[in-house]
Amino acid sequence: MEKSSTKDMTSGSPMKLILGFSIPLLFGFLFQQLYNIVNMVIVGRFLGVNALAGVGSTGSVNFLIIGFCMGVCNGFAIPLAHKFGAKDFAGMRRFIANSVWLSALFAVAMTALTAIFCRPLLILMKTPENIFADAYIYIFIIFLGIPATYLYNLLSGIIRAMGDSKTPLVFLTISSVLNIVLDLIFILVFGMGVAGAAIGTVVSQTVSGIMCLLFIRRFPMLRIEKEEWKIDLHHMVTLCNMGIPMGLQYSITAIGSVILQSAVNSLGSGVVATVTAASRVSLFFCCPFDALGAGMATYSGQNVGARKLDRLSAGVKASSVLGIIYSILAFFFLFFFGGHLSALFLDAGETHLLADARLFLIISSAFYIPLVFVNILRFTIQGMGFSTFAILAGVCEMAARTLAGILLVPAFGFVAACFAGPLAWIFADVFLFPAYIHVKKKLERMINSEQITS
Repeated sequence: MEKSSTKDMTSGSPMKLILGFSIPLLFGFLFQQLYNIVNMVIVGRFLGVNALAGVGSTGSVNFLIIGFCMGVCNGFAIPLAHKFGAKDFAGMRRFIANSVWLSALFAVAMTALTAIFCRPLLILMKTPENIFADAYIYIFIIFLGIPATYLYNLLSGIIRAMGDSKTPLVFLTISSVLNIVLDLIFILVFGMGVAGAAIGTVVSQTVSGIMCLLFIRRFPMLRIEKEEWKIDLHHMVTLCNMGIPMGLQYSITAIGSVILQSAVNSLGSGVVATVTAASRVSLFFCCPFDALGAGMATYSGQNVGARKLDRLSAGVKASSVLGIIYSILAFFFLFFFGGHLSALFLDAGETHLLADARLFLIISSAFYIPLVFVNILRFTIQGMGFSTFAILAGVCEMAARTLAGILLVPAFGFVAACFAGPLAWIFADVFLFPAYIHVKKKLERMINSEQITS
């Protein structure tokens, strides 16, 4: 079972390996976004445009916190991929044990802090008064579910570090279907409003985390012995050096999104609803970029562990070709059908909002190729073990979105908000291209030095 479930990415065609690993990830991301879309459709259709705007207005602050959780867990998985690539399973188990301790600590602290400060944060973001109550109750419940977020993302990261991207897909699919069913029950049957949508999300993610746990217990090489549960400061420092920068990368990026969201909020609930609808469609079409990035993190992590650095450039080239081809196809599809997809969230009579949503999608998709390289290079660098560079890439994105939020949106309105994402991707690429070249040369020198001394 271990051989059939895990995948060694240190030999064979990079194109085939990355594509084979990324496709299950892609379906997982698509199911996740499909849930988000259905969730928004249910909220928009049955609870109204104000409820839709209320939930949508929390997107950036949601990403600020939940993105940190996901980034930390993805970072924790990098040393595991290195150990798996090196076939050091005892070392892998010790990293897993210490990542569990750290995740528990982070989960408790973050749950307490976010529950206390989420209301002041929404006020600081200038959330419109007519949608504030829905925004607060939704994000408050989501934050109470932070331990479930850590549970699923940590365990699914462990599974992916071993080259298995299919099993998390199965669990995520089950979770997404359960989430949709619970949304319908809580909103339509029990009349719980946006709180029902949030509770459905937390419950379903808890279930997916439990399924990951039961699956991991079936692997003998992952059965942690009593002495391996001992807290090891060296392992914890290594994990934090990988996980915290990746978490901060998400959060720093999200700070710019929060500032941008504040500017969008000042334009009124109608614009908030428009941006929410268009963003949900765009996120769905961006799933392949996320899948390629996650695939490159595992691919580069395993090959660095196996000391096969010559395979890194081949992997970057293969994933870039796949991403560029998809970007071109996505642009043409959204150009002709983006407005129809936005109509899933907005009433057909809101013709002005639908036209704005279509414009948002056309502008965003026209810059998908820069987004390809943001995901591929950033995750490759992280998989190579240089997570601190993720913070700097996040700073570039934050600077671009902050610029748009403070200067461009107040001056040019909705159109400026459409260009905020593309501007952030271009800023990040300006940093990531030279950063990738730098860390690759640095890693080559480090490994050559090891070989000389040995």
